[in-house]
Amino acid sequence: MYRRTFIVIMAAVALTLLVLEPTALAQCAMCRASLAGSNNAFFVRNLNIGVLVLLVPPVTMFCSIFIVLKRRAKSTDKE
Repeated sequence: MYRRTFIVIMAAVALTLLVLEPTALAQCAMCRASLAGSNNAFFVRNLNIGVLVLLVPPVTMFCSIFIVLKRRAKSTDKE
């Protein structure tokens, strides 16, 4: 019970920090410089979509590892 509460509180704190900090939403320095010099909205939109596409594989791998470890922990607890 306490562990779940702790995780929820930490997630809320992390989300709050990400929302309130504008530099946390920025890309790397090179991407930001290329976007600042471009007036092409199509280029900016495509670059942001590209960043999201590159984010999908690491998040998927992390979630898969987390699910496997969670299931393994539950199976060892039952035994």
